[in-house]
Amino acid sequence: MASITLNPARSKGVISKNIYGHFSEHLGRCIYQGFFVGKDSPIPNVNGIRKDLVEAMKKIRMPVLRWPGGCFADEYHWEDGVGPQENRKRMVNTNWGGVVEDNSFGTHEFLELCEQIGCEPYINANVGSGTVREMAEWVEYLNSEGDSTVVRRRWANGRKEPWGVKYWGVGNESWGCGGHMRPEYYADEYRRYQTYCRNYGKHRLYRIACGPNVADYNWMDVLMQRAASHMDAITLHYYTLCDDTWDHKGPATGFTAADFYKTLVRASRMEELVIRHSAIMDKYDPARRVGLIVDEWGAWYDVEPGTNPGFLYQQNTMRDAMVAAITLNIFNQHCDRVVMANLAQTVNVLQAVALTEGDRLVLTPTYHVFDLYKAHQDAKEVDCFVQADSVGEGEWQMPQLTASASEKDGVITVTAANLAADKPVSVSIDGVTAGEVSVRILKGEMGQYNDFDHSPLSVKDYDGFTIAGGKLTVELPACCVAEITIK
Repeated sequence: MASITLNPARSKGVISKNIYGHFSEHLGRCIYQGFFVGKDSPIPNVNGIRKDLVEAMKKIRMPVLRWPGGCFADEYHWEDGVGPQENRKRMVNTNWGGVVEDNSFGTHEFLELCEQIGCEPYINANVGSGTVREMAEWVEYLNSEGDSTVVRRRWANGRKEPWGVKYWGVGNESWGCGGHMRPEYYADEYRRYQTYCRNYGKHRLYRIACGPNVADYNWMDVLMQRAASHMDAITLHYYTLCDDTWDHKGPATGFTAADFYKTLVRASRMEELVIRHSAIMDKYDPARRVGLIVDEWGAWYDVEPGTNPGFLYQQNTMRDAMVAAITLNIFNQHCDRVVMANLAQTVNVLQAVALTEGDRLVLTPTYHVFDLYKAHQDAKEVDCFVQADSVGEGEWQMPQLTASASEKDGVITVTAANLAADKPVSVSIDGVTAGEVSVRILKGEMGQYNDFDHSPLSVKDYDGFTIAGGKLTVELPACCVAEITIK
């Protein structure tokens, strides 16, 4: 038996819809053969952008999409990707697979993708190999209504009105692939670059600094101390591995129960990271004006056998659905500091929500978790106390149940996951009177996944609950994620 106690009188604030954001990098088949197939493709598309993928992202209400990287961002020069296709510069993507990048998907194509989906663009600009002028002129190209040479170039390329792009990342992983900088050096560079990223008219920028990798608390301390007054948010990157090293991250499929629990315990570490980094931020920003953006998160395994190791293509199982449920519940519970998150990555890369192969598309278990959690977007967080027995093996143990809750328009939504691989749990939900209740569920065996020939996993309505005297009890099968709606 487990319990969830709700207290609607207590809340940490509104859960930003941007916590449910995604990430698209010029990496493997995320952009090309993923989002972008070209206008001449027999695959149904609108201006080269794949229609079925756009519709899938609209269904889960994708709120924000980060681009062009990732490590690629700090070798990307935006002027190479605008203007006539035949004149665009060709380059070799040295970070990811050594393949030719023809820049056929550039600024205009990305912003049209966002318009088709109905999401906000989040552009990560180049500090590592770029210049202040290059970044400043990109902002001007996108946001200015003035009659300058840069703006006239936008006009010539077919766009009269500015897009008004709000979210701007100033460098990516500057501690690593973005320049191997020291935090003191990057803090000064950040202050310099953001100075020349101007606000144009009504278009106000939301300036995002490159924050730490995992538990680099010194990086967070230095950046907050030296540059907090110049930023709106700072990033954090954390990937969940199964095995202990980056050389052997573990397989995406065919894993053991021990691997399953080890991965989930490591995913749960996100809470410690958010709490400890938030404590450092509080020293310099007690009013919590500066947001924390976890703009790269997700499970990272060894690539699928026979695929380009630089393409980071991996399958996606019910274990990954559990990782997503754990992580999103943590973000919801810390919505007073976490203002955005971006799952890595949307399609065909790492913990993707969709996979494509030619004209075929498959939705992964992780996609269905985002579907189950979408009611939390811009809803008021509700205090949610969970009690449950532990599950796991050896040192890799955790509570069997993870949950978060929100309220919007008089409706309470609870999202809960049974993290046991093979043991159901009965969950009582207290603190509110249950009138009308509905439940949707994703369930399966820990290693199950959807592929192009067989997709057994999807969200289904579920009637495994009882209401007695206004008290709700839900029977959660092993290895499942549920959305519980209470009116």
